Amino acid sequence: QDPFIAFHLDKALVRKYMSPLLIGELAPDQPSFEPSKNKRLVEDFRELRTTVEKMGLLNPNCAFFMLHLCHILLLDVAAWLTIWYFGSSMVPFLFSAVLLGTVQVQAGWLQHDFGHLSVFSKPKWNHWLHKFVIGHLKGAPASWWNHLHFQHHAKPNCFQKDPDINMHPLFFALGKTLSVELGVKKKKFMPYNHQHKYFFIIGPPALVPLYFQWYIFYFVVQRKQWVDLAWMLTFYIRFFLTYFLLLEVKGILGLFLLVRFIESNWFVWVTQMSHIPMHIDYDKNMDWFSTQLQATCNVQHSLFNDWFSGHLNFQIEHHLFPTMPRHNYWKVAPLVKSLCAKHGIEYQCKTLLTALADIVHSLKDSGELWLDAYLHK
Repeated sequence: QDPFIAFHLDKALVRKYMSPLLIGELAPDQPSFEPSKNKRLVEDFRELRTTVEKMGLLNPNCAFFMLHLCHILLLDVAAWLTIWYFGSSMVPFLFSAVLLGTVQVQAGWLQHDFGHLSVFSKPKWNHWLHKFVIGHLKGAPASWWNHLHFQHHAKPNCFQKDPDINMHPLFFALGKTLSVELGVKKKKFMPYNHQHKYFFIIGPPALVPLYFQWYIFYFVVQRKQWVDLAWMLTFYIRFFLTYFLLLEVKGILGLFLLVRFIESNWFVWVTQMSHIPMHIDYDKNMDWFSTQLQATCNVQHSLFNDWFSGHLNFQIEHHLFPTMPRHNYWKVAPLVKSLCAKHGIEYQCKTLLTALADIVHSLKDSGELWLDAYLHK
């Protein structure tokens, strides 16, 4: 029930499509609550959800998101004007790349808002704008994002269920339990005891330009998502045409790859600072609140941190209320902290630098756990 309520705006519409899936009802003498879940916590969270709805914290301020879109478009224009006015020498070229990298990251945060249906009250409007932002402004398919991201939200940091941690065990040994398990089984796909070092090479720098860049095209062709492909092509055509008169083909390709490199580093550090250092394990079928709190942590609230991370510094609140517009996260945070305190659940909130450093520290720790188990167990 809690995931269903968390993910959907128009619940009546969704129930209409789910009704054919109803195969029966529990008999009155059958238990309706799973023993692996904290019943009192579930009831308290549902009460909190009711309070949040009454406070209007799920109601979006569309002006906030439209201003955000405007600042993205202005940065995009400024990047082009920089090369047009100052030429394509090293300094303006790099400055333009930084502006375009910022455009890509900020558009990434904005498409995330539309994808979670948190900008408009009508799901259909969110879907339309989502295709425009992720397709035309970023060159990626909305269907790909939806396919992966909602799996992540349903079971964050749950091995074999959260696609965001599929790099375990091929590239990294993640989580204390899973790392030891790999060591005990004598599995060594990579030298995991050095993963905190090679993360800087095959992690943030490589994910977007070397993996996502080709995989998104493979995804849309394989699944015949032709509308998404058309939106994606408008991004590449626009990028090439707008810079064709300013740069040679080699310069355009260099600019594109540099932008993807900047975007990749920014994206990976921000998205992983709230997840990789947290609990990673097999799915234990816990209640919604406990599942999200053990897999997420926050980074301190500030104007810069909010902008830099697209308000994903409030990762706890975002995971508990994925359709909540991000400008309201700070308002619900005290209520979530209070519920955590009541039930003795840790609510982690770090500085930005600590959160970034904890990615490396956690990789180092899990790598050492793997090595110890590999050698001695």
